[in-house]
Amino acid sequence: MPHFVIDCSQNILNKKAPNEIIQRVCDTAEASGLFEAGDIKVRINPFEYYTIGNTRDDFMHVFANIMEGRSIPEKKDLSKKIVSELKSMFPEVPIISINIRDFEKATYCNKSMVG
Repeated sequence: MPHFVIDCSQNILNKKAPNEIIQRVCDTAEASGLFEAGDIKVRINPFEYYTIGNTRDDFMHVFANIMEGRSIPEKKDLSKKIVSELKSMFPEVPIISINIRDFEKATYCNKSMVG
């Protein structure tokens, strides 16, 4: 935990290397102080087929899934920092956005939690 899943137009990966994008989001999440470095997971889903208002404009949207317990101001700050970093990497990309969703501790389970 947390998971940062970046949906983007395929062309984004022609502008910057995937590992560079992933590292920037990972570093920004770590710098927030909200997560342990070893827990941060980032991945990219590039899309070849999409429409943005009937255009083929490039886009990036980050789906951030984090464990509940962070305040609204902490999550807002994290959102702004990640979008700011991506904007600095891709000033020509018209759509860069993020949303943060909370996992419930009561219903979350992973491999190490089962016998």
